[in-house]
Amino acid sequence: MQTFIKKKTGLVTACAALLCAMACQTENTEKEPVAKKPKVEKITVANDFVVEHLYSPSENKKGSWVAMTFDDKGRMIVSDQYGALYRLEMPEIGSDTLTSAPQQLVFPEDQWENDSTQTKMGMGYAQGLLWAFNSLYVVVNHNGGSNLEKSSGLYRLRDTDNDDQFDEITQLKTFDGHSGEHGPHSIVLAPDGQSLYLVLGNHVNVPQMDSYLLPSNWNEDNLLQRITDPRGHATDRMAPGGFIVKTDSLGKNWQFVAGGFRNTFDITFNNDGELFAYDSDMEWDFGMPWYRPTRLLHVTKGAEFGWRTGNSKWATYYPDNLPSLLNIGQGSPTNLMDGGKAKFPDNYRNSLFAFDWSFGIIYSVHLKQQGASYTVSAEEFLSGVPLPLTDGEIGPDGALYFLTGGRRLDSDLYRVSYKNRDKVRAEPTKENEITDEMAIRRKIENHLDHAPDSNIVNEVWPYLNHNDRHVRYAATAVLMQQPVTVWGKKAFREKNIRTVTHAMLAMAKTDDSILQPIIFRKLMTINFGRISKENKIALLRAVEVALYRMGNVEPAITNRLAAYFSDHYPANDNALNRELSKILIHIEAPYAAERTVALLENSEDDSTTTQSTLTSSADLILRNPDYGMTIANTLAKTPPAQQIYFATALSKASAGWTPELYERYFSWFHDAFGYNGGNSYVGFVDAARKRALEKVPDDQREHYNVISGDSLLTESGKDLFVDIVPPKGPGRNWKIEDALKTIEEDETNGTRSFENGKSLFAAVRCASCHTVQGEGGAIGPDLTQLGTRFSVRDMLTAIIKPGDVISDQYGSKVFVLKDGTSIMGRLISEDDRNYSVSQNPYAPQELREIPKKEVTEVKESTISIMPPGTLNVLNPEELKDLMAYLMAGGNEDNPVYKK
Repeated sequence: MQTFIKKKTGLVTACAALLCAMACQTENTEKEPVAKKPKVEKITVANDFVVEHLYSPSENKKGSWVAMTFDDKGRMIVSDQYGALYRLEMPEIGSDTLTSAPQQLVFPEDQWENDSTQTKMGMGYAQGLLWAFNSLYVVVNHNGGSNLEKSSGLYRLRDTDNDDQFDEITQLKTFDGHSGEHGPHSIVLAPDGQSLYLVLGNHVNVPQMDSYLLPSNWNEDNLLQRITDPRGHATDRMAPGGFIVKTDSLGKNWQFVAGGFRNTFDITFNNDGELFAYDSDMEWDFGMPWYRPTRLLHVTKGAEFGWRTGNSKWATYYPDNLPSLLNIGQGSPTNLMDGGKAKFPDNYRNSLFAFDWSFGIIYSVHLKQQGASYTVSAEEFLSGVPLPLTDGEIGPDGALYFLTGGRRLDSDLYRVSYKNRDKVRAEPTKENEITDEMAIRRKIENHLDHAPDSNIVNEVWPYLNHNDRHVRYAATAVLMQQPVTVWGKKAFREKNIRTVTHAMLAMAKTDDSILQPIIFRKLMTINFGRISKENKIALLRAVEVALYRMGNVEPAITNRLAAYFSDHYPANDNALNRELSKILIHIEAPYAAERTVALLENSEDDSTTTQSTLTSSADLILRNPDYGMTIANTLAKTPPAQQIYFATALSKASAGWTPELYERYFSWFHDAFGYNGGNSYVGFVDAARKRALEKVPDDQREHYNVISGDSLLTESGKDLFVDIVPPKGPGRNWKIEDALKTIEEDETNGTRSFENGKSLFAAVRCASCHTVQGEGGAIGPDLTQLGTRFSVRDMLTAIIKPGDVISDQYGSKVFVLKDGTSIMGRLISEDDRNYSVSQNPYAPQELREIPKKEVTEVKESTISIMPPGTLNVLNPEELKDLMAYLMAGGNEDNPVYKK
């Protein structure tokens, strides 16, 4: 999510009470005990690899482990997300039993003052661990409290008396800001063996740095009508978002390396010495034009990746930020690691391993140098359902070790080894020769954060026109850090179009309003209709930044800009139309509203702005019902992203409106509420609607409020109105025995509320999938006769632990392919050549054909489509009412309701 680990979105739509685990059982409720399956059975791994389960921290009451490293003796050190550090020794490959129990690391300050019997943690709550410089570096993510006094920061632990116990803790840096899942995260050692790199989430305030590779005058730089997340996430988090910093072994000198991330949890270097990050998406944005999938990023020095709060995220094609290396898809990135030290075949040793927590997938990403960056190919190396992956490392034995857990989920330690490991060379992969473009880019980057120097300007100037985007970006970043007095005249004399647009963009970021009219005059000397799309985007971006940073434009310049763009709007390209629309609306071009409304009504193709992903959304639905059913709901009726963009841009428009245009514009909103999106979809659309209504004449506002769909919304505007009363709660984490005891000790003697039970059946979304008395959804079985066939314990077991027994009729299958990837879906039919599977419960008629010749194995899925925790929003009285309704099969005259 997210996020180190995403929060559950309140929109866990559909199948929240899919009782298929028991709906097709026999009436005989006496069942044979189900043998516990080995945990590795749920895991699919690439050919010729072996997975071993080594230890379960949660089963041994040692927390939920999220970070690991190996010390200089080959021992693993791990951290509970909300607890202590532990050290453990690994058994030899082939032995899946630890030689001894993990030992909690203790510190001199673990004893409370004046109380030798009470202990507290001296160190813990780590989301990043690293052994380097004969020390353990710990990135704490925590608000200091009674159990651990230390707050978020970087700490160095040392054993100064060589007794194999840490006796010195030094705080190297504190980090201010939110310490939850968007706080400080991982730490890695640089390839030079001299520096440490840390990555921090977008809720951490940037501390004072000694130097900045990314120019520190960052800003939001987006003219689109700003709407922060309607549900309150990150509404106060401004540029530069998440960031990466570099320091030395003593934490004395700090350098800002890169920014513009959302919530990258881990970073890694490859054997070329290049840095990479795996950034999270914002799942609540799913379906919106500013949604960004989880992304693998090539983090060059001074890189900016354009995350901004709410709908203000930069387009990936902006020249002042860098694109993703690979868009992976929905998920929750956790670990990222280089495979160079693994005793694996070379194709894996030269790849990066990217961990996704939400859907339990480890991707192997293969890199190939191209220009100043890379091209990539990727495959699914390992997957399991459920498999909430947290951290991983290559051990001294060349095996890949990984953890599952987080957020107090069940936690396990696994090891992956290659069957023929003895035939694989053990030495690290050698550093490759780099391309000429990569060498140029690195040379330019050496001039970042340099004192004013005209020689540097002259050196980087030709590279503003380089064909490689990463080279151009580096040159522009260097120019931004040089005083405009050194290079301004050079820019105004320049004739090359690409050089001019990048120089003007750098000049716009000086924030000097005196330069604004000069920038516009220079840009308008370019024949907009005769330049490439790339140059048009760069020119429009320079205009936007100058408008955003330098304030209002003189009327004469505004009129010239409107005339300059008039013949080119609308364009025949979605990206150009997005950029033109918000600029023209901002400067109140007289034709902007009319032309943008026409685009709003007629835009259907989002292909030029939609980002393709490695993993299709449909492939993820059945891997994790908590998140997958939201995806399924959106895919069943996907919002028109391009239209949403124009509707949002128009919410800022004050000029050019007529009653007829208003009628067309506000009617669009009514229809837009009929689409499905992420958790914030309705709120974003309604916020744009309300911003637009503020500009309507007072005597007409109520009319447009009505036709734009006000009656469809709840009072908050965050959700569509449905005639369902939500649970009052407070909920609890219901266990089977606790729930059973609560129901059996009910002393109301047949006076449970039928109406409340029926309402709760809809409120917890049982009715989305199931029919009772002819009302409800048809995805799951009819539950009308449930109470005549099953006991209360049966029902509670199926609801609370839906994955224990899954009916063949409603279960899914895992199709393992020859390339090591897997596909999940319900098998609908098959013939001699293909399996036909359904992946979306909300669109079961949409089938995917899987060629049998590509399938190596078909396995039963171990996960139910119904998410656990359905009952956890209910208080005891609500639990009793819902269970009474199920036992009665929705019949108000059932004996359950009689004394």
